[in-house]
Amino acid sequence: MSGEGFALYNKALEAAMNQQIKEEFASAYVYLSMAAYCEAQNYPGFAHWLGMQAQEEAGHAIRFYAFVNDRGGRVTLQAIPQPPSEFESIEKLFEEVLKHEQSITGMIHSLYGLAMQEKDWASVPFLQSFVAEQIEEEKSATNVLAMVRMAAGNPQSLLLLDRELAKRE
Repeated sequence: MSGEGFALYNKALEAAMNQQIKEEFASAYVYLSMAAYCEAQNYPGFAHWLGMQAQEEAGHAIRFYAFVNDRGGRVTLQAIPQPPSEFESIEKLFEEVLKHEQSITGMIHSLYGLAMQEKDWASVPFLQSFVAEQIEEEKSATNVLAMVRMAAGNPQSLLLLDRELAKRE
């Protein structure tokens, strides 16, 4: 690969990054839907935490968007599916959060593997930051889920946790 341009030499990686842009925006939409559910259930702290998560995911999408453009690639936005709007419980919702983050981790790992396979050395450090980010994302989701499980069956504990999550910056 010469320095003449990302789009000219690596269509596979460009397509995969466009797919990741979609997945990151879809993640933001999922978390926003979860936040709306929590608001409707009168859990503003959980809603705040999930809203912050939605903003992070949208920020990730924009980082991918900028990276593709900076490399001379062509961003092609794709339709995102409607997210679920109902959840059985706060515990089930956060089980979904963790599963979702694990799924995103798998996508990032695949994208990183493709960059290595294609020897796109400019993409490797960019994607490495997302590999590291996903460690934090999964840890955070795991921690909140563990706290929700500890509070299970105790509405007062759940309300205290809701207040704690409202402090997320």
